[in-house]
Order: sequence, then structure tokens, then C-alpha cells
Amino acid sequence: MNSKIYGDERRERILQLLKKSPAPITGSGLAKEMNVSRQVIVQDISLLKAKSEPIVATSQGYVYMLQHAPRKAAERLIACSHPPERTEEELKIIVDFGAAVKDVSVEHPVYGDITVSILVHSRKEADEFLAKIKNTESFYLSQLTEGVHMHTISADSEDILDEVCNALDEAGFLIKD
Repeated sequence: MNSKIYGDERRERILQLLKKSPAPITGSGLAKEMNVSRQVIVQDISLLKAKSEPIVATSQGYVYMLQHAPRKAAERLIACSHPPERTEEELKIIVDFGAAVKDVSVEHPVYGDITVSILVHSRKEADEFLAKIKNTESFYLSQLTEGVHMHTISADSEDILDEVCNALDEAGFLIKD
């Protein structure tokens, strides 16, 4: 068994692992690697973020953003509304056109705007996101606002985003102004 790694050295190792990883790393995975609890990792990530490290917690794990996110040429904020049981359909419409779902946001009556990175680029990542919601008995952020939410979506072109929006509109997901 690995010996416990302490403080600054542990946080530096966490940073190096995240920078080198092509995929998100779970808090549990980092905890095992560092021989500490997951709660210690959560605190370490908070300290790293406080030092302006671009670490994002996603549904798949932690990501160091400068290294991870492939740049897409076009990005759009879309407003949607649907019940929880249609989330899979919504995500798969978006990724099937080659677009990505960067985040989900809601306007909460008490807390204001809440935005969470989900980074879903493929059907596989959509399935993993949906499984995590189910397996952790969590709920969708949009359930706080009766299904109303926004996504930042990105793609290689505006034409792809237009196709995504047309398909979402046809399926009854988009909120029109």
C-alpha cells in the first residue's frame, strides 16, 4: 500500500495527474492514488481552485481545463424545458450531430444562477452521466426549476449548431422567445 502523501506535495501531484490525464479523474480515484479520503481530495481541489487553477468538477470526475477541452469553433446558449425522463433524448440529439454539451444552468429563486459543467461529447459520456444520476439517486438540476434550464453547446460550426437547434425544436425541447 502507498504511504500517505501530505499537504502541498499531494496537491502538486494531484495537479500533475490532472494535467496529464486525457480523461476526467474521479475524486475516489485520486483519493486511492494519494492514500487519503475522498473528502481530503475535495478540500485539496478547493484549495487548488482558490489558487486559480482551472480545475472543473464534472459528472465524470475532475478535469484540468487548459489541457482537456477540445476547442470548438462555435458555441451557443440554448434554453430548454422538459421533464427528467426526456433528458437522455435531449443529450443524444445534441451529441448525435457532433456537438457537445458544456454545462447546464438554472435560475434558482434563492441562489440565483447555478451553472454546472457536465462536458458531454458523445453517447458514451451521455450514458455515463445518466447512469451516475441514477446510481447516486441524485436529481437533475432542471428539477429545481420545473424542467426549465439552459445549456451551453459547442460544435465545429454554426451550421451544426443550427441543425442541433432545429432537431431540439422539432422534439419540443427549445423554449422560444
